[in-house]
Amino acid sequence: MSAATATPLIPEPVAAPDLIADALAKLTQDPGALFEVEVLVLLRQVRKADPARWARIRCAAKEAKSVSLADLDKLTGDSANDSAMGDSEIFPEVTLWSEPVNGAELLESLAIIIRRHVIADQTTIHAAALWAAFTWFVDVVNVAPIANVTAPEKRCGKTVLLGVLARLACRPLAVSNIAPAALFRALQLWQPTLLIDEVDAFLAEHEEARGILNAGFTRDTAFVIRCVGDDHTPTRFNVWGAKALCGIGKIADTLADRSIPLRLRRKTLGERTVKIRHADPLVFAQLSSQLARFAIDNREAVRLARPAEIEGLNDRANDCWEPLLAVAEIAGGEWPRLARTAAVSLHGLESEAPSIAAELLADVKAVFDDKRTSKLFSVDLLAALIADDEAPWATWNRGKPMSPRQLSSKLSEFGIKSGTIRQGFDTKKGYSLDQFRDAFARYICADTPAGSVTPSQPNSHAACSDFRSVTTPANVTDKKTLQPTSGAGCDGVTDKTPLPEKESASYPIFGGEV
Repeated sequence: MSAATATPLIPEPVAAPDLIADALAKLTQDPGALFEVEVLVLLRQVRKADPARWARIRCAAKEAKSVSLADLDKLTGDSANDSAMGDSEIFPEVTLWSEPVNGAELLESLAIIIRRHVIADQTTIHAAALWAAFTWFVDVVNVAPIANVTAPEKRCGKTVLLGVLARLACRPLAVSNIAPAALFRALQLWQPTLLIDEVDAFLAEHEEARGILNAGFTRDTAFVIRCVGDDHTPTRFNVWGAKALCGIGKIADTLADRSIPLRLRRKTLGERTVKIRHADPLVFAQLSSQLARFAIDNREAVRLARPAEIEGLNDRANDCWEPLLAVAEIAGGEWPRLARTAAVSLHGLESEAPSIAAELLADVKAVFDDKRTSKLFSVDLLAALIADDEAPWATWNRGKPMSPRQLSSKLSEFGIKSGTIRQGFDTKKGYSLDQFRDAFARYICADTPAGSVTPSQPNSHAACSDFRSVTTPANVTDKKTLQPTSGAGCDGVTDKTPLPEKESASYPIFGGEV
């Protein structure tokens, strides 16, 4: 073919310069915007059709330090195009609802469809509906709480709820097992809503995955560094995104702390549910379409929402509920109240299962209260802890009782260390009640003042005194505690050291019924 007849090479049309500038400005403000489809499309067009402009974009991205050049090249290359084309096969196509959606009615519809398939308390149903809606706003919020689908036993509908969430969430990616190397790559490449079934078995095999899941909780820390390629180049991977974990029993504390607990229960003979495989796919398609429209219309409102924290919840629990409360407030209706009720209920139950360290503190306090003393030798404290058959301390050391060193090590985590104390004529290593007061107040009885309260004492009179007792000199430890006498009961005062029997007889009891 001659030069005169050759067809000239015509470059593909390139996006307008203002669109490219907008894309770069968006990347500067939010590195996660690189994963948005419209931004990637613009950058790929420029890279393919205008190499000179592409070089300037790379230079600007490098100066802005918004994203590594390795990530930029990887996501705008031909292989990234192939992956993007394959996304339509991985994630279901969602058709945008044709008209604005009432948020309160949409959330109620989500609650109804969830309730149709699983048995759970209303608070769990409401939390699950809010979490499903939150996944459509994951690119505009700063916290991504994990949905922790759990139950005490098998056949409680955990996998069913996970399946319901997979049909409602944005870009769902449901897996039963995934290697850690594939996990962080999948999160960066697709930014899916990750739904992992049988997470207890999964994390037992892949402990490294727990750190990856933890890292994706907040947007500004949602990065892990891994060595890749033949030259083992350290590369940053973005692991931001919504995640749901499903398993029996309690997950690791670090994951539970970043989770919305969705607790299910086994249905009784009178309760009925619809099997998820018999569900009408058109119903879920309609709800997904409405969720997509609701998210597009309210993205900015959710991004700017600053819901008030819930009194009584710890800081991490409030962080978990922040995006869900934002969705509830924008939806309106009864949902702001329902969301807060669910948060208090679900995380209130969570507080009934304290950490092992807090449980030890509670048992130590019980020993001090039971013995009515302000000082305890280490050996006596440990003996009292081990004597409780229902506590874990009798079998703490691989079936054997907790050792003094292990007790000292656990208490030192709270800044409590043993010292030399005196009781009667004996001097040994031990602890003073004063050492525990701050820890007691912070970790097991934050709502009550520090100090032990003497239990009700039998007495021959119907009244008792609220005056502080006169104690023995500081360098002398009481030999005996106050002995009860027969008669009506009364409550003593909060006191460091109980009255010795000899002194108690010298002081009258004043009126004032307790």
